Amino acid sequence: MSEKPRVTILYCTQCNWLLRAGWMAQELLSTFADTLGEVALIPGTGGNFEIRVDGELVWERKRDGGFPGPKELKQRIRDVLEPERDLGHVDRS
Repeated sequence: MSEKPRVTILYCTQCNWLLRAGWMAQELLSTFADTLGEVALIPGTGGNFEIRVDGELVWERKRDGGFPGPKELKQRIRDVLEPERDLGHVDRS
C-alpha cells in the first residue's frame, strides 16, 4: 500500500496567519480523515500562504487572490486526491 498524501500549509508568521492555517488544517483533517496521511503547518515569511498536496501547488494567496473559503479549499484538495468523491453539501451551490 502506498503512503497517504501529505498536505502542507505554508503561512506567513509576520502576518499572523497561524490561526488561519491551523483552522484550514482542521477542516481538511475533518473532511479527509481516512484519505490524508498528514497536514503540516510550515512557518514562513514575506506574505506567503501556499497549500500543497504532495508538493503540487493547490492554492497560492498571491496567484489566487487571497485565501480560499472552506468550500473552495475542500473542492481543490478533493480534485487532487479523489476526483470522483462527492463532498455532499460542500459540492452544492
